[in-house]
Amino acid sequence: MAAPLLQLRDVRLADGPRLMFEGVDLTLEKGARACLVGRNGVGKSTLLRLVSGAIEPDAGERTVTPGLRVALVSQEPRVEAASLEAFATANGAERHRARAALEAFGLDPEREGRGLSGGEARRAALARAFAEAPDLLLMDEPTNHLDILAIATLESRLGRERAAVLVVSHDRAFLERTTDCCFWLEGRRLRRLDAGYRRFEDWAADIAAAEARASSRLAGAIEREERWLARGVTGRRARNEGRLRRLAALRAEKSRRMREAAGALSMAGGPPPRSGALVLEARGVSKRYGERQVIQGFSTRILRGDRVAIIGPNGAGKSTLAGLLLGIIPPDQGSVRNGTGLEIVSVSQARSELTPGKTVAEILAPGGGDQIVVQGKPRHVAGYAADFQIRAEQLRQPVDSLSGGERNRLLLASALAKPANLLVLDEPTNDLDLETLDLLEDVLADFGGAMILVSHDRDFIERLATSTIALDGRGGIVETPGGWDDFVAQNPGFFEPPPASPRLAKSKPVRDRTTAVKMSYRDTRRLAELEADMPALAAKIATEERRLADPELYGRDPEAFVAISERLDALRRALSEAEAAWLDLAAQAEALGATRAPA
Repeated sequence: MAAPLLQLRDVRLADGPRLMFEGVDLTLEKGARACLVGRNGVGKSTLLRLVSGAIEPDAGERTVTPGLRVALVSQEPRVEAASLEAFATANGAERHRARAALEAFGLDPEREGRGLSGGEARRAALARAFAEAPDLLLMDEPTNHLDILAIATLESRLGRERAAVLVVSHDRAFLERTTDCCFWLEGRRLRRLDAGYRRFEDWAADIAAAEARASSRLAGAIEREERWLARGVTGRRARNEGRLRRLAALRAEKSRRMREAAGALSMAGGPPPRSGALVLEARGVSKRYGERQVIQGFSTRILRGDRVAIIGPNGAGKSTLAGLLLGIIPPDQGSVRNGTGLEIVSVSQARSELTPGKTVAEILAPGGGDQIVVQGKPRHVAGYAADFQIRAEQLRQPVDSLSGGERNRLLLASALAKPANLLVLDEPTNDLDLETLDLLEDVLADFGGAMILVSHDRDFIERLATSTIALDGRGGIVETPGGWDDFVAQNPGFFEPPPASPRLAKSKPVRDRTTAVKMSYRDTRRLAELEADMPALAAKIATEERRLADPELYGRDPEAFVAISERLDALRRALSEAEAAWLDLAAQAEALGATRAPA
């Protein structure tokens, strides 16, 4: 094993009356590629600052090799300088190194160091850290707000870096590619795995299973001791101080484990309002801003249950595409058609839905009171907030006081309470710990409606997406069935810039629409009839559902209740059949180049 650069021994730290961790031992060797994982709120960022020397422990010791140079990239970096070059050289980095690092992350060194986006500030902070040529590089959520190309640049740079690295991140794909050691902060203790993150989850599961078995044995021991106490103390009036002390210790241990055990997390959801089989359809959509063609002739169809990921570098047009699909941005050419009964709920990356100054309770229950309607059912606001790891005492706090992860969970709590059959999530994984991210993936996987996911998290896309739409930032756009791995396999080099000396690319065959077979008159007419019938059927269904929702209908007129129910079932079957027939005919029309015979 390489010589240690830094060691923590028996470190203890408290935040006021709250004990954050104790008995922490940590060693970082030369060349280490380590990650620090744990749930939100356990103190990962605090431990990272303690490793950096920014704060001191309450007990224990921190020892480092003489002359150790440490660089820390914080979770929310602030860039305030006359230029990015001035920012990158502020800690003594050489000018040529600073400029090279900034340019590697796609930043102009002469640019003013104010008014940056979250992704730009992150790239500037990373560039400064690399420019400082540290012996130990500490990074807190370095992939937050980075696009896929910037993440690839970071991974490549880490592969060439000589510094030891300790990183806190929720990005599984990033951790799997860059780590060979894991530290797990859980229950105030720190455990070490001498293997990369690919092995972490199985290792952590084995530990959890062993602790569950220990807890079961502990519960059995407590039960036996309590039976003895009932017989021995009350029956014989005899006292055995040793056994009484053991019982008290067992109860104390049980209490500690229950307090420190991870809560049974849940994100309450429910069946979405019924929509048509077709959620939305775009045909030949194009959008230009000035001289820049963002999207050209793009077509797609999103059906109920689809989970569509939109990926690409920052500025490629992901938000523009989402706005076009939702009808927020009008296309220059082409058309977008929404399906029937569409109810949309969006979560933005900027978290603009969290009005500054408002409390957590006001965000969850805007109308006041202690009740919130979740998917049509009333719940106590504190109980619902607890599902998202938001404590009761935080309900009266302003949203400004929450951490990044807490704000994101609050935003998801507010969004998932609303009835929706189309969820639009823009970077929903930012600042979430891995446990909450797993939970979010489970909830979204069970969601019965459609989703549009704008994300740079490759693992998140791979686990959820049914198709992936990629934009390369140069006007190119492609949709691939499947998630991230399918996209990469079917579109190698999609994000790479064209070579300086263009080579002839193998062209795709172009359909000769002059020879395409036209749809028959009968099919064309049937398609038009279905397009008129489906909205009418949906309107009738909505009318009957409102009548059936009358809570006094059955008691007042049981026969009418039965008749409406039967009529509603028939209408729903008719709509499903019409949708199926429409989808077949629409696919036929598209396969024939949208060439239809005149009606």
